[in-house]
Amino acid sequence: MAKTTFSCSACGASFSKWSGRCEGCGEWNTISQDKGLSTGPTSKSLGAKRGQSIILTDLSTEETPPPRTLSGMGELDRVLGGGLVPASAILVGGDPGIGKSTLLLQAAAQFARSGLKTLYVSGEEASAQVRMRAKRLGLSDAPVQLAAETNLRDILTTLEAEKPQLAIIDSIQTMWADNVDSAPGSVSQVRAAAHELTTFAKRHGVSIVMVGHVTKEGQIAGPRVVEHMVDTVLYFEGERGHQFRILRAVKNRFGPADEIGVFEMTGGGLAEVINPSALFLSERGEPSPGSVVFAGIEGTRPVLVEMQALVAPSPHSQPRRTVVGWDGGRLAMILAVLEARCGIPFAGLDVYLNVAGGMKISEPAADLAVAAALLSAREDAALPADTVVFGEISLSGALRPAPQTENRLKEAQKLGFTSAIAPAGGKTGTGGGLTLKRPADLTGFVGETFGAG
Repeated sequence: MAKTTFSCSACGASFSKWSGRCEGCGEWNTISQDKGLSTGPTSKSLGAKRGQSIILTDLSTEETPPPRTLSGMGELDRVLGGGLVPASAILVGGDPGIGKSTLLLQAAAQFARSGLKTLYVSGEEASAQVRMRAKRLGLSDAPVQLAAETNLRDILTTLEAEKPQLAIIDSIQTMWADNVDSAPGSVSQVRAAAHELTTFAKRHGVSIVMVGHVTKEGQIAGPRVVEHMVDTVLYFEGERGHQFRILRAVKNRFGPADEIGVFEMTGGGLAEVINPSALFLSERGEPSPGSVVFAGIEGTRPVLVEMQALVAPSPHSQPRRTVVGWDGGRLAMILAVLEARCGIPFAGLDVYLNVAGGMKISEPAADLAVAAALLSAREDAALPADTVVFGEISLSGALRPAPQTENRLKEAQKLGFTSAIAPAGGKTGTGGGLTLKRPADLTGFVGETFGAG
């Protein structure tokens, strides 16, 4: 049975029995029985015990934005939304060997040189291994404090004593809390460690960066609740065969999501790529069938990439559909629309689609570029080398305008392109100085570009 409690309406003092006068403030007839915050068994509900009243504000209350610290790595600062926010929790995921530890060690050195007291805790490598990497990267002189530990209680005690402004935990899967009866890396341990580190960051004003492993599907291993706990989730992407690495923000409470930063893996570590469009197109040779340049938008920046398609007769009864860097389901949709609305069949043909440079494209505006690459490969007719293509294709065969058309055109012009193919309806501004072709639908695009339809 729940215990009956009484409280004073004037000062809030609690009592186990009723009386006429409050012993706390001296007021008369202000004590009444508490109704309780919730009903149910005491062990399973909040019961009658009350907490403290929280401070409420209205929507018009103005607060100064949190101060940010720039790392000096422009691409990293861009993805973070303009720099590192104090007391923020950041989760960084990526494939094994992609360069997460290298990136964070370089970032730790830059932040430490800019004045932040920085602590790097490695749970996967010994301190000597981290020092060897720092020496190879030319970071040995950076004032970064280093530790190799996996006991969460010891790490939090050290953080409380040292009072750093930035702590990097590499990785969250190796941490273990002694109050959880499961092995390190298990769902329970990962959830507990992420919760303790995140709440510690908020209470002590420490920015904490946690490294997370990824599964075969590319998602951060462990419970998805970890991604909900932290303020920012970054993915470090790239193909092992390419030197390009892309840092992508998929969640950011302090800046735009889907922002990307581009790096190049070199012998001296990760180098920033200021103009990623030029880098992604640097290996593009003479115009060839199946090669089309797509003007895309990643976050707030326009990025030009090459879409490559190959269409060949299939020796199998079931033709292959292979995609790298784009959505396979969307490719099937484009093939169906081309056959149903334009009368161009791909039955009996193997289709291969690739986004050059290891880039991953997710926006629907790539539909028209993919259709152009497929038709170019099928008809063995190359598009002009100075043309960019973008636009979304509807199931009806209509073309829908892409957002930020003007920014796409400006980026294309800056890189020397002279013409563009885009759906009608998008705001082009001055047109970017490009010759602009604006087909009304997919059938019109096929007829104008390839002389068929």
